[in-house]
Amino acid sequence: MKIAVLYKWAYDPQFASVNENGIVDWGNKLSISEYDPVAFQVASTFAKTVDAQIIGVTAGIANAGSPKAVQSAAARGVDELVVIADDALTTASPDIIAQILSMELANLEVDLVLTGEASADSGAQVIPGLVAGYMGIPSIAGVTSLRWENNALIVEREMPEALQTLRINGKAVLSLTSDATSVPLIGMKDMLAARKKPVTVKTLADLSPVSSASGNGEVLSTYKPVVKPRKNILFDSDNAVQELVAALEAEGVI
Repeated sequence: MKIAVLYKWAYDPQFASVNENGIVDWGNKLSISEYDPVAFQVASTFAKTVDAQIIGVTAGIANAGSPKAVQSAAARGVDELVVIADDALTTASPDIIAQILSMELANLEVDLVLTGEASADSGAQVIPGLVAGYMGIPSIAGVTSLRWENNALIVEREMPEALQTLRINGKAVLSLTSDATSVPLIGMKDMLAARKKPVTVKTLADLSPVSSASGNGEVLSTYKPVVKPRKNILFDSDNAVQELVAALEAEGVI
């Protein structure tokens, strides 16, 4: 069995700021997106029960193919990495990224695709579904655990008001919740072993052309949202409830 873990070499949102024009300055600190280590760890644990190969796959800016980025991902228990690194992808839409990833996954002939809950920077949570759509396989979100049982994948996932257990025969894309497992710290042994992992770094020139699904949409403007002023009225007397209700009625809220 081949398991692919999709990850993102992303800017750390803790160092981001927004200027007056609404443009986000992400700073210069990049790392494995904070939700992705869960996917790596689940893949590593599951692979041991089915004797599977784990392949880390990503598509992003040229820096995603840097030694630091490659080593950071390779230390997460994968057997090999496939990295599409090209600065032309800096502003690529999720649809473009999904097309690129799905083509690579098809070339690798993977049996299962695991992802984190979201990317740390955009957090759109659309890549798993788009990748599954291009591959023509199911996409399951909110996954909390998986196991192999009677030649089928048994998946548990969170629903709004229930837990659901699924039996999956065939390929699938699974998006894991952030608490699907605990993630151990990466040690020196892991980092040293990462240097020996096979890594394939490609650019867009190495791939088949992809088409944008953006249609006729275009960005007309970007600006920082206006912060609404707050009244900052605090009711802390013995009659706080009555005073609050009276104030809300006076404002026409109730």
